[in-house]
Amino acid sequence: MPTAGDQPDAPQQGDAAASPASGKAPGQGATGADAATPAGRYGPPAGRSDDRGLKIVGGVLGVLFLAFIAWSGISYIGKQDVTGELTGFTVVSDTEVEVTLQVRKADGTPAVCTVRSQAEDGLEVGRVDFRFEAEGATVHRAHTLRTTELATSAELLSCSAGD
Repeated sequence: MPTAGDQPDAPQQGDAAASPASGKAPGQGATGADAATPAGRYGPPAGRSDDRGLKIVGGVLGVLFLAFIAWSGISYIGKQDVTGELTGFTVVSDTEVEVTLQVRKADGTPAVCTVRSQAEDGLEVGRVDFRFEAEGATVHRAHTLRTTELATSAELLSCSAGD
């Protein structure tokens, strides 16, 4: 049977080791979870950012990449002297399709637009280059495309400055 000397002392007021408010069990003391770890052994403490330089370099590279993409797009669009649009087509017969094109170009610049026509099975049945002389900045004109058989579609392939 235990004697009075074997019993632990009653906790004193202000004794943090036994206080229920501290969240520690008696005897945890300095060996608990909040004890300091050896410096540099487990990396930087949580919340500290040692990779700040890496983040700055990544941000700068990202901005440079986006600037390059924007510059490439603007320079590509700016180099297009002639643009065209197929505004409609009508199948006239088994051997003809009437296509309507709108071409935008610099005034005084000739243009050449390539149009093709396809049959229902996807085979190409006609292709022609239409020439637009230096007659204005915007030209909207209908042309007849001859085909080898009944066409079901017409497609503008390209427009470029002519010679």
